Amino acid sequence: MSRTVTVKNVIIGEGIPKICVPLIGATLSELKQEAEALKELSPDLVEWRTDFFDEVEDVEAVKSALKQIHSVIPELPLIFTFRSAKEGGEKQVSTEYYIALNIAAAESGLADIIDVELFNEEQDVKLLVETAHIHNVAVIISNHDFHGTPSQEEIISRLRKAQELGGDLPKIAVMPQDAGDVLTLLEATHKMKEQYADRPIITMSMAGAGVISRLAGEVFGSALTFGAAHKPSAPGQIAVVELRNVLSLLHRSL
Repeated sequence: MSRTVTVKNVIIGEGIPKICVPLIGATLSELKQEAEALKELSPDLVEWRTDFFDEVEDVEAVKSALKQIHSVIPELPLIFTFRSAKEGGEKQVSTEYYIALNIAAAESGLADIIDVELFNEEQDVKLLVETAHIHNVAVIISNHDFHGTPSQEEIISRLRKAQELGGDLPKIAVMPQDAGDVLTLLEATHKMKEQYADRPIITMSMAGAGVISRLAGEVFGSALTFGAAHKPSAPGQIAVVELRNVLSLLHRSL
């Protein structure tokens, strides 16, 4: 059985898949408003998508914003994510800056999890994992394929690589071209969980066709799903309230 990952009082990998909601404000004012609004939605985790932030290329501004976000929602586990443009994010920065930004987040004591993209140089991924773990910060090692859905074998290979590199939560998100691609993702998820995973994994098929993958994690083996508060940060995200209702319904049926 896969071990769980506990962040604050949230146990990822046990029971109903946990719901994470992204903060995508461009300014500090917008971010604080979004964070305040999350109190009513009561997600399990919050992800700050820093690539949406206007001042993301200033480490001190990022650290200051992180401190203020944390002060609004101190009880909620916070994922720090800079999603690169090559993986569907809003901006591209140098490798050196990407590393510095994630190290700053890990060392801040304000982020509970950092998201590190799998397709960086292996030594860079290992450095970020090691730094995060020294500071008791968990790591998502992620891959996002906005162009299509790799084969089942390739999906499993990427998840296993994320696990081997020390990611506490291996993650993959893929884009389906048809319903068959969604089945490929679900089957890969199930096989990974049953045969290879020794920790929780996060998987999803994006866009409208892939919505079922965001709902059926407990059946196939994905431990966390992303819901939208207002504006989604990725194709196919659905509103938190609707997401929670469906996850609860499925859980009662299992």
